[in-house]
Amino acid sequence: MLPEIWRNRGSLAGPTMDDFVERFFNGWPWADRETTATWNPRVDIHETEKDIKLDVEVPGLDKKDIKVEVKNNTLVISGERKYEREVKEGDTSRFERRYGAFERSFGLPETVDTEAIDAAYKNGVLTLTLKKTAKALPKQVTINIE
Repeated sequence: MLPEIWRNRGSLAGPTMDDFVERFFNGWPWADRETTATWNPRVDIHETEKDIKLDVEVPGLDKKDIKVEVKNNTLVISGERKYEREVKEGDTSRFERRYGAFERSFGLPETVDTEAIDAAYKNGVLTLTLKKTAKALPKQVTINIE
């Protein structure tokens, strides 16, 4: 049985259209010429009985450059990686890392308590912990036998 988060198409599960487009063009020779193309950080999603954790790869960013918010039951992660080196005319450069603004959005299942989301940033990874509501947690009742 799949976890609830994976059953909801267009939610936290599954690839986005941006993923398909990026995979399609990845590796094409002219793709390396883009220096300020938008990019999408990679996200790992883990679901347990009590919460959902998202690990978002955002290396090279300071936590002040990352914004996390919930809008209309959608988790939105956005920010910008800026290119800070001076490039002089005639210099030869190869840019493999992407720079510019990014935004990732995830539809939240009803089981997530949008008022209880924790965020931590360490070593280029933003970890978001989305706690589940009390009614979504498994309930166990012990019955005394007389």
